[in-house]
Amino acid sequence: MSNPARQDRPGDDGRSRVNPQYQGSTATALPLTASEDRQWATLAHFGGILFFIPSLVIYLVFRDRGPFTAQESKEALNFTLPPSAVALVAFLLSLLPGVGGIFAVINALVWVGVTVYSVKAGIQVNRGRPYRYDYNLRLLH
Repeated sequence: MSNPARQDRPGDDGRSRVNPQYQGSTATALPLTASEDRQWATLAHFGGILFFIPSLVIYLVFRDRGPFTAQESKEALNFTLPPSAVALVAFLLSLLPGVGGIFAVINALVWVGVTVYSVKAGIQVNRGRPYRYDYNLRLLH
């Protein structure tokens, strides 16, 4: 029984041919447009609401596709990484009986601080202006 999508040609073994209905995409991703670059850079900063995870993912996925996204996601990652570690430790210590309430308040204050600065940065980046946090360790260069 022959495959109707495959047409045998003399000297062709059929292995190198791809059904034109099922074409794949290129192995390399296309560069971001200017608006997409600004969008992903903005989301990297707004992602600070969830601490360092969004900026890390955006940095790893888009750093080679858009220069503004690479710059701003790295800035956001550098800013959110240390407070994320502090918040994790505070969360774990908040589980202790007796002093847990103090660490729960510290955890909430860290989250509020990161959220406020992240939203402020996201607004500036959405306007197309690069943002530098006042207090940033800049662990990634």
